[in-house]
Amino acid sequence: MKQVKPIIIVGAGPVGLTAAMLLQKRKIPFTLYEAEPELPDDLRASTFHPPTLDMLETLGVAAPLVAQGLVSPTWQVRMHPSGERAVFDLSVISDATNHPYWLQCEQSKLCRIMLDMLIAEGADIRMGVKVEGVEQDDHGVRVALRDSKNEATTDEADFLIAADGARSVVRSALGFPFKGKTYPETTILATTHFPFDEHLEGLSNVNYVWKEGGTFSLLRLPDLWRCSLYPDGEESIEDALEPASIERKLQEIVKVDGGHKVDQIRPYRIHMRIVDDYRSGRVLLAGDAAHLNSPSGGMGMNGGIHDAFELVNTLEEILNGAALDRLDRYTRRRRPIAEQEILTQADRNRARMQERDPAKRLESLQALQRTVADPDAAREHLLRSSMIAGLRKAAEIA
Repeated sequence: MKQVKPIIIVGAGPVGLTAAMLLQKRKIPFTLYEAEPELPDDLRASTFHPPTLDMLETLGVAAPLVAQGLVSPTWQVRMHPSGERAVFDLSVISDATNHPYWLQCEQSKLCRIMLDMLIAEGADIRMGVKVEGVEQDDHGVRVALRDSKNEATTDEADFLIAADGARSVVRSALGFPFKGKTYPETTILATTHFPFDEHLEGLSNVNYVWKEGGTFSLLRLPDLWRCSLYPDGEESIEDALEPASIERKLQEIVKVDGGHKVDQIRPYRIHMRIVDDYRSGRVLLAGDAAHLNSPSGGMGMNGGIHDAFELVNTLEEILNGAALDRLDRYTRRRRPIAEQEILTQADRNRARMQERDPAKRLESLQALQRTVADPDAAREHLLRSSMIAGLRKAAEIA
């Protein structure tokens, strides 16, 4: 392999750190810049899909991550309070993955594992250094930087991987159009240690639930539950965020004396956006910098990690002599997955759970139950919803 200047990675989230791990393993020089001085530990993505765990296994990361997470062999869609449900068992795809389950684990744990491994191996990681500008020509990329002491510097590389998230500075600096929409509803995330599984019969660790006039979801982590709630009717966002409103909604799920003892409350809007091209010259976007989607189904972080694997594979080919236009294959393989498999599926998931007509809800649930009861149909559904089918399809694109 020819000698190259370091590749620059912007962002130390799951996507940027995965790219760094891959480059480190392949002995490709890089420098990673992260604007924040420390990794965040707030609650973000928390579901890892089977092929993601298979990929992380090649980096020596899956085992320590699984040890800190909660293995979830099933997930379900259910009615409340009747408990009628369709339960998908991922064991039917055990021949397609080393990890036939979803793993419930905070993304912050993955980031800490990877960052510690990279630092131990002497990787060039610069925390607390912001990228303020990006320029490029036919020969390379230059970034303007500002460190925690407010000192300005620059750096150059052959290529730049922009993994700096939904508000990507790199994407904005280079003028990538970020087309899409924002859903009208606000989701309210509430976390609690209350043991829902001890009160709701047959609950999985991942549950998407219809209730009268609305919906909610319950996702279990090793030591808490994530509850996704929504304002009632004409209730304002401000009122819905009040502890009394949160508690009222949780009491509708399980009545309990003394309350549910909520730890965190956080509102968020769901954005569905994607760039036209993941590449501009020698700059490549990955993860949320390239595509944003509903968290339903846990596909955002997973898709970003898959981006990192495809991108580093492509960069390695170029550094070994392939033509620069090989980079276009990255967009050809990854963008259709984001658009057709992730954004479209997220739209379908949302439409299903937002349905208010009881008859249509029952029809949808019964259709899911028929899928579960048919081994071939269940397998096809789980290969698609666990992102395996999309990866297989992408691998066939030249």
